[in-house]
Amino acid sequence: MKILVVCGNGLGSSFIMELNVKKALQELGKDVEVAHTDLASAMAEKADIYVGAGDIIDQLDNGDRTIVRIVNMMSISEIQSKIEPLL
Repeated sequence: MKILVVCGNGLGSSFIMELNVKKALQELGKDVEVAHTDLASAMAEKADIYVGAGDIIDQLDNGDRTIVRIVNMMSISEIQSKIEPLL
């Protein structure tokens, strides 16, 4: 399974969110591949779950992708509650 964390430029916020997604998964005892990228690259990259802030991640929602909208990227509990049911 692969989770792709997405932000506008694929630098700061997606990297921080990637670290928090990894921490959330570790606390859940799940071993999942997690990577981060920019929005344009994410359009062509295959993943099981796409994670990001609402304004960015909604642009990836084509009806076929599993999208997770994060409000507070620093909240491990929010990340866990939204990702765990999809694992």
